[in-house]
This record gives sequence, structure tokens and C-alpha cells, in this order.
Amino acid sequence: MSSSISALKSCNVAVIGAGPGGLVAARELRREGHKAVVFERQAQVGGTWEYQPSVEADPLASDPSRTIVHSSLYPSLRTNLPREVMGFRDYPFLSPGGTVEVVYTGLGADGKWRLRSRRGNDEEVDEIFDAVVVCNGHHTEPRIAEIHGIDAWPGKQMHSHNYRIPEPFRDQVVILIGNAFSADDISRDIAQVAKEVHVASRSVDDSILGK
Repeated sequence: MSSSISALKSCNVAVIGAGPGGLVAARELRREGHKAVVFERQAQVGGTWEYQPSVEADPLASDPSRTIVHSSLYPSLRTNLPREVMGFRDYPFLSPGGTVEVVYTGLGADGKWRLRSRRGNDEEVDEIFDAVVVCNGHHTEPRIAEIHGIDAWPGKQMHSHNYRIPEPFRDQVVILIGNAFSADDISRDIAQVAKEVHVASRSVDDSILGK
């Protein structure tokens, strides 16, 4: 993306998604002298790092017809990655807002992109861009482990995407399936109130466990 766009002179570029990836892309495009227009369907920038107290009605987030809550952030989370890779020195960008409905070409040999977005007032807007950068993330759709017989288990089940506060787990025995950054961070948060907290994983990474 960078080399091909940089070779062009003063492009008009659409950046879809105003999370960390979209903000960085817009900043670098502007530094190269391009115009970057950022589209974001939420009211605030930040993507999955913009806190929303609401959760989805389906705790496992496996129902494709569910109303999706974009954010996976919980109040106690600041960063679960090295802060050196999470920081921004600056992030200038233009943000008209709106949900991108369609991105398509069809304007002949000039290679332009026609982008149709739906704004907050339900108005549809067509715009022409020289290039499109898609930065809409992948954390809205949780990955569910396939565990034989788990559907027959009567206890509470949820995905970390729908975790917000530890209080509902007070005095309970809790198991977290998975041993990456979210499981490590959430297990420490829940441990403040739970009776027991267990982490199950197919492999053990000592660096994640902090050993």
C-alpha cells in the first residue's frame, strides 16, 4: 500500500475505520502529502479501544443475527500489549464519519474508486477516491473454541468480547479458555472477587504468565 500510493502525486484516499490502524494509516498518508478521509461508523474514534458499557445479548457472540457491540474494552484495561507499540506521537486526520455501505470500481481505465457511505442522518453519499485503505479490524467477531459437549454444560458461558466488570463472578469458580493477553489480563481482574480462577490452554507460554 505505502509504496504504490507514495508513487502517486497528492492522492485522495479513503481510510475505512478510525481505530489504531486507521489512525496510523491516515497520519502516514498525510505525511506523504495525500488527502486522507477517514470513515468511522461509531460516534468516537478508537475502534475496539473505545469503551462501551453495553454488551451483546448473546454472551458467546455466536449468533450471526445478534446486534453487534463493536468494542471489546473493559474499564480496567489500559493496554494488554507493550506500551511501546501502543503509543501515538500525533494523529492528524479528517473524519466525516459514517458507515461505509459499498466500495466498488467501475469508472473506466483511470483506476478510481467509488465509495458509498451512509451518514448519521441516513443520507447516502458517493465520493471518488484514488485509493482505499481498509482498517476496520477483526475483533468484533469473536473466535469460539470448539469443545465437545460444552453446549450441555449448564453454567454461564461468555466470550471475553462481552466481558466488562468482575463483580458478576464474585465467589464463583471461573475457568478461562485460552492463554493469550486477554485471558491473562481478565483472569487477574476476576481474581479480585472470584473464589477460584483457572486458565486452560493447549500450550503454556511462560512469558504470558509472567514467570
